[in-house]
Amino acid sequence: MEKKGDALLPADSPNEEPQPFLPFLAPSPLAPFTNKSVPRLSGLCTLNFSAAESMMSMTAIDCWDFFAPFLANVICCPQLEATLAILVGQSSKDTGMLALDGTHAKHCLSDVDQILVGQGASNDLQKICSILPSNLTEASCPVKDVNDFENIVDSSKLLEACEKIDPVNECCSQICQNAISEAARNIALKDYGLSSTDVSHVLPEHSSRIDDCKIIVLRWLTSKLDPSSAKKVLRGLSNCNVNKVCPLVFPDIKGFAKDCGNEISNQTACCNAMESYVSHLQKQSFITNLQALDCAALLGMKLHKSNITRNIYGLCHITLKDFSLQESGCLLPSLPSDATFDKSSGISFLCDLNDNIAAPWPSTTQLPSSSCNKTIKLPALPAATSAQSGSWTSFSDLN
Repeated sequence: MEKKGDALLPADSPNEEPQPFLPFLAPSPLAPFTNKSVPRLSGLCTLNFSAAESMMSMTAIDCWDFFAPFLANVICCPQLEATLAILVGQSSKDTGMLALDGTHAKHCLSDVDQILVGQGASNDLQKICSILPSNLTEASCPVKDVNDFENIVDSSKLLEACEKIDPVNECCSQICQNAISEAARNIALKDYGLSSTDVSHVLPEHSSRIDDCKIIVLRWLTSKLDPSSAKKVLRGLSNCNVNKVCPLVFPDIKGFAKDCGNEISNQTACCNAMESYVSHLQKQSFITNLQALDCAALLGMKLHKSNITRNIYGLCHITLKDFSLQESGCLLPSLPSDATFDKSSGISFLCDLNDNIAAPWPSTTQLPSSSCNKTIKLPALPAATSAQSGSWTSFSDLN
């Protein structure tokens, strides 16, 4: 990641040309399916890949070989999941089905892998994103036929709620999410003679069925939208879930707590321990600014439980970006974004320039922060400026 002084250097800076990351291996986004290796397709997949050419090309860039594990949670996997939903949804216009059978699902997922790897994506995407052939089937949802779906669901109401979503406000207003949940409950409870209003009768075992039916609902939505519009909806919805959870794994804090306990008799030892601890978090993945708020709150609560009540973040100058993958330090915007590729700057993505904000120390009763908590002032709620005020940063080396 190129950095000059304390400011991230935009990839198109006229003052310095960043070194691209393996540009000779990278495919041009303008030439989908031209590759560094020719995909060996099964010939047994019924999906119409040409209906989502641009989506496939974008997914290959978002899941670029070296960076896929580091961008998995925020960029790569949401884009891959959206691509799979759009492929099945678009194909349903010809097949009348919103799911594949097990055999075709296996062949199609293999073909998707082959195409993406051929354009430079990681060959471990199924593992990185926990994708299985069953993710292309109906799983436990009892409805997969388009006609059956439209006979059960108020499709005009669903489409009106979801054909265009506000990525800033949807996560709080949940207009589209509520419509999807209602439709999913209706089709999930079809065999039980219950309606979506009979929530009190929904048994725990029905919950996973409703979740599977939400995927069917999303595929139906993508069949009614062009791939570009469908992608905006799906990525916007996925970011609502992404920003709710801190994706980091926290190592044991016992050693850290020892150095920072007892009224912190040695501030230097405490901050060294804090720096060492945070360095383990900085090797995991890039996260969004809202995820960083959640991560800071979660770690703070863990420290509270270890009887560390002094503001260690303030004492040791811990900022929100300290929770994200480090080379130059970068938080991703809370709104959906994609990586990009060009021959001069390599693989790039947007960073939020608000990431030097001090990590907030939680009170003893404070829960992880929510993007819908209007009292939060840093780096704030998903707002339009959050994705526009960043700079494009190029990677030359992360080793």
